[in-house]
Amino acid sequence: QVQLVESGGGLVQAGGSLRLSCTASGSTFSNYAMGWFRQDPGKEREFVAAISRLGVSTYYTDSVKGRFTISRGAAKNTVFLQANNLKPEDTAAYYCAARSAPPSRYYKDYDYWGQGTQVTVSS
Repeated sequence: QVQLVESGGGLVQAGGSLRLSCTASGSTFSNYAMGWFRQDPGKEREFVAAISRLGVSTYYTDSVKGRFTISRGAAKNTVFLQANNLKPEDTAAYYCAARSAPPSRYYKDYDYWGQGTQVTVSS
């Protein structure tokens, strides 16, 4: 079992930055690939980024490439999403997720989820 808690969301103007954090507890963190997803009300959860168990491989959806960076913290129980040059279309609830398998872009492949953190980008 893995418990995930996100933080770092907020209200920011277009062009601004936020750093989202996801802290894990309850199991060996390095056993899990991690992903970030986002969701607007009434829409399906959308893949944003993912990172392999040891942080060697990273994956991004096209709309955030060059703006967002996913990384695993030195303490090894935290994953970050650095979001730069934010746009109004990035507005959503952001969720981190874990799976004991290679990273996936499909949200149903993930076993554990945090409660989400809201990101709102004003124009």
